[in-house]
Amino acid sequence: MPEQEVIDRAPRDKEEGKSPSTQAGEFVREEMHHIREGKHGAANTKQAIAIGLSKARRAGVELSQPSGRNTSARTRKQAQRDGAKGRRGNRTPSKRRSRAVLRALKREPRLAASPAALSRHAKTAARRRGPGARKAAARRAVRTKGSSGLRRSARKAARSRK
Repeated sequence: MPEQEVIDRAPRDKEEGKSPSTQAGEFVREEMHHIREGKHGAANTKQAIAIGLSKARRAGVELSQPSGRNTSARTRKQAQRDGAKGRRGNRTPSKRRSRAVLRALKREPRLAASPAALSRHAKTAARRRGPGARKAAARRAVRTKGSSGLRRSARKAARSRK
Protein backbone atom coordinates (compact mmCIF):
# COMPACT_ATOMS: atom_id res chain seq x y z
CA MET A 1 0.00 0.00 0.00
CA PRO A 2 1.31 3.47 -0.86
CA GLU A 3 1.71 5.88 2.03
CA GLN A 4 -1.21 8.26 2.61
CA GLU A 5 0.97 11.30 1.90
CA VAL A 6 1.70 10.03 -1.63
CA ILE A 7 -1.97 9.19 -2.25
CA ASP A 8 -2.94 12.74 -1.18
CA ARG A 9 -0.25 14.32 -3.35
CA ALA A 10 -1.52 12.75 -6.60
CA PRO A 11 -4.99 14.49 -6.60
CA ARG A 12 -3.26 17.75 -5.61
CA ASP A 13 -1.01 17.41 -8.69
CA LYS A 14 -4.11 16.76 -10.80
CA GLU A 15 -5.80 19.93 -9.49
CA GLU A 16 -2.65 21.88 -10.37
CA GLY A 17 -3.07 20.65 -13.95
CA LYS A 18 -0.06 18.35 -13.97
CA SER A 19 0.00 15.38 -16.35
CA PRO A 20 -0.93 11.85 -15.23
CA SER A 21 2.69 10.73 -15.65
CA THR A 22 3.80 13.46 -13.23
CA GLN A 23 1.14 12.33 -10.74
CA ALA A 24 2.35 8.74 -11.13
CA GLY A 25 5.94 9.88 -10.65
CA GLU A 26 5.24 10.31 -6.93
CA PHE A 27 4.40 6.60 -6.64
CA VAL A 28 7.48 5.55 -8.60
CA ARG A 29 9.63 7.80 -6.39
CA GLU A 30 8.15 6.22 -3.28
CA GLU A 31 8.90 2.76 -4.68
CA MET A 32 12.55 3.71 -5.24
CA HIS A 33 12.72 4.92 -1.62
CA HIS A 34 11.27 1.62 -0.38
CA ILE A 35 13.93 -0.33 -2.27
CA ARG A 36 16.75 1.94 -1.06
CA GLU A 37 15.53 1.68 2.53
CA GLY A 38 15.66 -2.10 2.21
CA LYS A 39 11.92 -2.63 2.63
CA HIS A 40 12.05 -4.94 -0.41
CA GLY A 41 13.89 -5.33 -3.71
CA ALA A 42 13.19 -5.59 -7.43
CA ALA A 43 14.62 -7.75 -10.19
CA ASN A 44 15.58 -4.65 -12.19
CA THR A 45 14.81 -0.95 -12.57
CA LYS A 46 12.02 -1.61 -15.07
CA GLN A 47 10.21 -3.78 -12.51
CA ALA A 48 10.62 -1.11 -9.81
CA ILE A 49 9.04 1.49 -12.12
CA ALA A 50 6.26 -0.93 -13.09
CA ILE A 51 5.38 -1.51 -9.42
CA GLY A 52 5.10 2.25 -8.88
CA LEU A 53 2.91 2.72 -11.98
CA SER A 54 0.68 -0.16 -10.89
CA LYS A 55 0.20 1.47 -7.47
CA ALA A 56 -0.59 4.78 -9.18
CA ARG A 57 -3.27 3.19 -11.37
CA ARG A 58 -4.80 1.47 -8.33
CA ALA A 59 -4.84 4.79 -6.48
CA GLY A 60 -6.91 6.36 -9.28
CA VAL A 61 -4.30 8.12 -11.44
CA GLU A 62 -5.64 8.07 -15.00
CA LEU A 63 -2.54 6.76 -16.77
CA SER A 64 -2.80 5.68 -20.39
CA GLN A 65 -2.48 1.98 -21.18
CA PRO A 66 0.95 0.75 -22.33
CA SER A 67 1.28 0.65 -26.11
CA GLY A 68 0.69 -2.70 -27.81
CA ARG A 69 3.86 -2.50 -29.87
CA ASN A 70 6.41 -3.27 -27.18
CA THR A 71 4.33 -4.58 -24.27
CA SER A 72 3.12 -8.12 -23.71
CA ALA A 73 -0.60 -8.94 -23.63
CA ARG A 74 -0.27 -10.00 -19.99
CA THR A 75 1.16 -6.60 -18.96
CA ARG A 76 -1.54 -4.71 -20.89
CA LYS A 77 -4.26 -6.80 -19.25
CA GLN A 78 -2.79 -6.21 -15.78
CA ALA A 79 -2.59 -2.45 -16.44
CA GLN A 80 -6.26 -2.51 -17.47
CA ARG A 81 -7.14 -4.38 -14.28
CA ASP A 82 -5.19 -1.88 -12.16
CA GLY A 83 -6.98 1.02 -13.86
CA ALA A 84 -10.37 -0.57 -13.19
CA LYS A 85 -9.45 -1.02 -9.53
CA GLY A 86 -8.51 2.65 -9.34
CA ARG A 87 -11.85 3.73 -10.78
CA ARG A 88 -13.76 1.40 -8.46
CA GLY A 89 -12.43 3.06 -5.31
CA ASN A 90 -10.77 1.71 -2.22
CA ARG A 91 -11.27 -1.83 -1.05
CA THR A 92 -9.10 -3.53 1.52
CA PRO A 93 -6.39 -5.56 -0.19
CA SER A 94 -6.10 -9.30 0.41
CA LYS A 95 -3.71 -9.81 3.34
CA ARG A 96 -2.61 -13.19 2.07
CA ARG A 97 -1.83 -11.90 -1.42
CA SER A 98 0.06 -8.79 -0.24
CA ARG A 99 2.10 -10.89 2.18
CA ALA A 100 3.01 -13.28 -0.66
CA VAL A 101 3.99 -10.39 -2.96
CA LEU A 102 6.12 -8.77 -0.25
CA ARG A 103 7.88 -12.06 0.54
CA ALA A 104 8.70 -12.54 -3.15
CA LEU A 105 10.02 -8.98 -3.48
CA LYS A 106 12.13 -9.33 -0.34
CA ARG A 107 14.11 -12.06 -2.10
CA GLU A 108 15.01 -9.69 -4.95
CA PRO A 109 18.24 -7.63 -4.98
CA ARG A 110 18.29 -3.95 -3.91
CA LEU A 111 20.47 -2.60 -6.71
CA ALA A 112 17.51 -1.82 -9.00
CA ALA A 113 17.04 1.62 -7.39
CA SER A 114 20.71 2.61 -7.23
CA PRO A 115 21.65 5.89 -8.97
CA ALA A 116 23.80 3.95 -11.45
CA ALA A 117 20.94 1.58 -12.36
CA LEU A 118 18.48 4.47 -12.79
CA SER A 119 20.95 6.34 -14.99
CA ARG A 120 21.58 3.24 -17.11
CA HIS A 121 17.83 2.70 -17.51
CA ALA A 122 17.20 6.34 -18.49
CA LYS A 123 19.97 6.25 -21.09
CA THR A 124 18.79 3.01 -22.71
CA ALA A 125 15.17 4.26 -22.72
CA ALA A 126 16.26 7.53 -24.37
CA ARG A 127 18.36 5.64 -26.93
CA ARG A 128 15.35 3.50 -27.80
CA ARG A 129 13.25 6.62 -28.40
CA GLY A 130 15.75 7.99 -30.91
CA PRO A 131 17.77 11.16 -31.48
CA GLY A 132 14.74 13.37 -32.25
CA ALA A 133 13.14 12.67 -28.89
CA ARG A 134 16.47 13.23 -27.10
CA LYS A 135 16.92 16.58 -28.83
CA ALA A 136 13.37 17.65 -27.92
CA ALA A 137 14.00 16.68 -24.28
CA ALA A 138 17.21 18.71 -24.28
CA ARG A 139 15.33 21.71 -25.69
CA ARG A 140 12.70 21.43 -22.95
CA ALA A 141 15.48 21.25 -20.35
CA VAL A 142 17.11 24.39 -21.75
CA ARG A 143 13.87 26.33 -21.32
CA THR A 144 13.90 25.68 -17.57
CA LYS A 145 17.60 26.45 -17.03
CA GLY A 146 17.61 30.24 -17.04
CA SER A 147 20.46 32.48 -18.22
CA SER A 148 22.96 31.50 -15.53
CA GLY A 149 22.30 27.80 -16.15
CA LEU A 150 22.82 28.26 -19.88
CA ARG A 151 26.09 30.10 -19.26
CA ARG A 152 27.27 27.30 -16.97
CA SER A 153 26.39 24.66 -19.59
CA ALA A 154 28.12 26.59 -22.37
CA ARG A 155 31.32 26.83 -20.30
CA LYS A 156 31.18 23.11 -19.54
CA ALA A 157 30.68 22.31 -23.25
CA ALA A 158 33.62 24.55 -24.20
CA ARG A 159 35.82 22.79 -21.60
CA SER A 160 34.93 19.35 -22.92
CA ARG A 161 35.70 20.46 -26.52
CA LYS A 162 39.28 21.47 -25.63
